[in-house]
Amino acid sequence: MITLFGLSGSLRRASFNSGLLRAAQEVAPQGVQIEIGSIAGVPLYDGDLEAAEGIPAAVSRLTQALADADGLLLVTPEYNNGIPGVFKNALDWMSRGDGLPLFKGKPVAVMGASPGNFGTTLAQTHWLPVLRALNMRPWWDGRLMVSKAADLFDDDGNLIDEKTRARLGDFIASFAGSI
Repeated sequence: MITLFGLSGSLRRASFNSGLLRAAQEVAPQGVQIEIGSIAGVPLYDGDLEAAEGIPAAVSRLTQALADADGLLLVTPEYNNGIPGVFKNALDWMSRGDGLPLFKGKPVAVMGASPGNFGTTLAQTHWLPVLRALNMRPWWDGRLMVSKAADLFDDDGNLIDEKTRARLGDFIASFAGSI
């Protein structure tokens, strides 16, 4: 069994990216399990807070899930042509203390959905220096960029487009097969 740890970089209730991650869990092939984490509750990184109180519980949960996983799946929105700050902040916290070694060599794939025409192309590229700094092992064989997401998701953020679900299933199967 391959276990992937999936994180969406959006806090919005009906997020396209959170919906894409839920759909990935649904279409994952037999032998692949996707555990979904949440960045909700992760405070802004503050070295004084870390020194006074240690690693927050929300971060410890994410770090443990990363430790238990065979690979990481980042599902990124694109805000102003880049990574959402709240998403990067979660990984910054996760890389503190005992968390940093967990990233080294960990396979990672990045995908995302956007209401625009380019499907998070720039945000996905923006993740590359971060993944390099964490010494992760990016999966170079595939990218999934879902464009015009408003037409593909329902009002609750669920992926309803069968063609996109099929592409997503192929993406997850290929990434898991590379691990």
